[in-house]
Amino acid sequence: MGNEQKFTGKMEVAGVMGPLWLTGWLFTIGFAHLGVTKALLGLALWPYYLGVLLSRSPQGAL
Repeated sequence: MGNEQKFTGKMEVAGVMGPLWLTGWLFTIGFAHLGVTKALLGLALWPYYLGVLLSRSPQGAL
């Protein structure tokens, strides 16, 4: 009991978000029944349009 140690560290979010994003993208391709061409276009264009949307919206609202 007297030898307890506390963990004081930071969680690396970047290591979690990449696989989470890929999983969401693959789910969307399967759910929308996209072919290879449309899936690749979505991979290239979706982040751009998402960035434009998020940069124009007020902070905290979509």
